[in-house]
Amino acid sequence: MTIHARNLRGLAIATAVTVTAALVLVFFYAPLDANQGFVQKIFYIHVPLAIVSLVGYCLGGVYGIGYLRTGDRKWDMRSYCAIHMSLIFSIGGIITGSIWAKASWGHWWLWSVPTLVSYLIVILLYCTYQPLRFSIEDPERQAQYAAVFSVVAGAFVPMNFLVVRLSTQFIHPHVLNLQGGNMPGSMKLAFYTSLLGISLLFATLMKFEMAAKQTRIETRRLRRALVGEDAVRPLGRTVAPS
Repeated sequence: MTIHARNLRGLAIATAVTVTAALVLVFFYAPLDANQGFVQKIFYIHVPLAIVSLVGYCLGGVYGIGYLRTGDRKWDMRSYCAIHMSLIFSIGGIITGSIWAKASWGHWWLWSVPTLVSYLIVILLYCTYQPLRFSIEDPERQAQYAAVFSVVAGAFVPMNFLVVRLSTQFIHPHVLNLQGGNMPGSMKLAFYTSLLGISLLFATLMKFEMAAKQTRIETRRLRRALVGEDAVRPLGRTVAPS
């Protein structure tokens, strides 16, 4: 078992329990919104997806710093997996947000909403990460350029968020602030449980991807070792079965 696969089972169980609890709270405990009704419940999925994806991009930048400082490829793998998983969660956030917008505003997308546009800019920025990375053949240069990208783009994410929050055009609903918004206690419980569940899901999937990649690397290493052994073995000589 690789280091990335340790505690993966326990993390997966914790994720399943938390996500199940969140769904129960969302659909059976949290009250219906007075204005939007049942459709507002997509908020419990859309907002955690958006938050976790943005945090994941920043985490990829932190891992990128780790690689630039140490040159250890484990940091490069962590940065890649964090950005890859964040991009998947971002797409989920865009899809659920568009569904919510259509139900609430009658439009799938509004270019006049700063939050939507800024989130889309972040996604488009990170869509260039993999093409940039895999356009470089040399593994060392590939890791270095990817790390620089993750650090610069990761610094852009919180700056972009702060600019939008300071904007005066707040059409998009904001449910999180220092006071916790105007949500009643039951909604807050459902929301924060959903946020925890999505966060654990992100961690589980990221850890699973790293374990899969590490296993693939070790398999290739063993295959090269076996091929090398066969290449230097005299012709006609066989190895006795163990």
